[in-house]
Amino acid sequence: MGLPIRNILLFGFFFLLCTATSRLSAQQNSEKKHDSLAYVFFNKTKKLRRDNPDSALVLLEAKHEEFLQKGDTVNAVKALLEMPYIYGQHVDYTKSYDTLWFALFLADKADNDELKASVYNWLGRLYSFFKRKDEALEYLQTSLEINRKLVEKGQLQKADLVRNYYLLSATHRVLNQPEMAKVYLDSCFVNYAPTNGQLPMAYLHFEKAFQLSVNDKNEEALQLLEELEPWFIENRPSYLVLVYSDMGDVYANLSNYKQSKTYYKKALEISSKYNSHVDFSSLVHEKLANLFEAHGEFEKAFKNQKKAREIDAQFFDSRTAINQSLLEIKDEFRIEKENQERLVQKQRLEKLEQADEISFLQRIILLGSLIFLIIIGVIFFKYLQSRHLAEKQLIRRNKQLEIKKGKELLALKNKELAVSALQMVEKDEFLKEIEDRLKGAEGNSQKPEIKQVLKSISHNRNDNWEEFRLRFTAVNENFYYKITTMYPKLSQTDQKICALIKLNFSSKEMARLLGISVESVHTTRYRVRKKMKLDRGVNLEEYISSL
Repeated sequence: MGLPIRNILLFGFFFLLCTATSRLSAQQNSEKKHDSLAYVFFNKTKKLRRDNPDSALVLLEAKHEEFLQKGDTVNAVKALLEMPYIYGQHVDYTKSYDTLWFALFLADKADNDELKASVYNWLGRLYSFFKRKDEALEYLQTSLEINRKLVEKGQLQKADLVRNYYLLSATHRVLNQPEMAKVYLDSCFVNYAPTNGQLPMAYLHFEKAFQLSVNDKNEEALQLLEELEPWFIENRPSYLVLVYSDMGDVYANLSNYKQSKTYYKKALEISSKYNSHVDFSSLVHEKLANLFEAHGEFEKAFKNQKKAREIDAQFFDSRTAINQSLLEIKDEFRIEKENQERLVQKQRLEKLEQADEISFLQRIILLGSLIFLIIIGVIFFKYLQSRHLAEKQLIRRNKQLEIKKGKELLALKNKELAVSALQMVEKDEFLKEIEDRLKGAEGNSQKPEIKQVLKSISHNRNDNWEEFRLRFTAVNENFYYKITTMYPKLSQTDQKICALIKLNFSSKEMARLLGISVESVHTTRYRVRKKMKLDRGVNLEEYISSL
């Protein structure tokens, strides 16, 4: 593959990568902007539902439809979950029920566990209003378990479980189970952390005040409720129905008839003013009836008892024994309602699914392009890697050939040295023979000429050995350097023996070359082994050859 083709591939790869990145970035920015607008809308709605719940309801219904048309199922469910607050104030539990089951249907479709947990919380509260203890606690526990798993996955914080614990505590309080209510309230305080969307601490302190009154700590309960009153006046005035009702209970516990009556009436005034907690107002009338009866004001007691029954009959008659089967009937109605909703939403969902398919196809194409580019990049990288590897192998092969040639050349030179050494041995033997003959002739040894010849023969033999040593050192430079460096105590004779062993000379050949006996050669070899500190199991020839 030539350089221009590589450049074209690299350019194409980075161009497509930049295009894909820009598209993803634009899509993410669009989603962030949409989420930001939705966040602003829900904050606005929460404020509006306090001051003008009917307007808030209309706005939520319109926004819910808009979210569905855009395919934003998550925010469509969030809009539905805001509606039960308003339906609850008007005690319209039928609409609350329908809204929650449709929200659950959409949350299941979106496969959003966090939304499903919120729906289950609402369903648990709704069933608790009908005194359906088992179903209420089952739904609330289901919500808690879902959120606990989300905490384990790192999608939620432990502080996000506070709302679950709070609803369980409040439900147990309504079901007259104060001990269990306290257990869950304690969990609220343990896990509480001031985060965005966290339940205001005032609600927890309200439940704490109830616990104090249950434990006959009425003065402390009253003081806490009085401290909470300004916050609820400013932020959630409709909730004062519960606050004033509890204050009336505390004053009743303290046998303060006048203050108890005053706060019960204030609770009813708040309920009437904001048209909220109408179902709870029937309980306040019952408390007033009991209070008047205890003080002999039977006419007032009768009027309040009658008013309580009228409210139950008008808004909350499903609590009576006759209508206890309402929720079972509603389960069948819910299934039929869901079928109707599916038919109504079919065309809309088909459009949304088609839009999702187009979006999915675009993502597949984008993903395919990225995968294709990655494959091209991997192939190109593999090509470069294989080319680099081939170059390295070629360099390694050439180096090995050079080493092999060097070894062969060294072996050849060593053979030449060995032949030269043997020739030198023969030459020395011949000169020795001449020397012995000259010395053996009578009268010749004293002649100056003969002495000169003998001296020349001895000098020539020394020169031959020095010439051999120089040639051996030149050929085996590394060997000679290692011998002298590693074993500086070796003598000249020892070094000669090592050199001859390197050339694979036998002991007999060494003796001839050095002009000594074979036993002397063996003695020298033993001395060399000792100086080198070699074990008996180490072969001297193999060790010296390896140097």
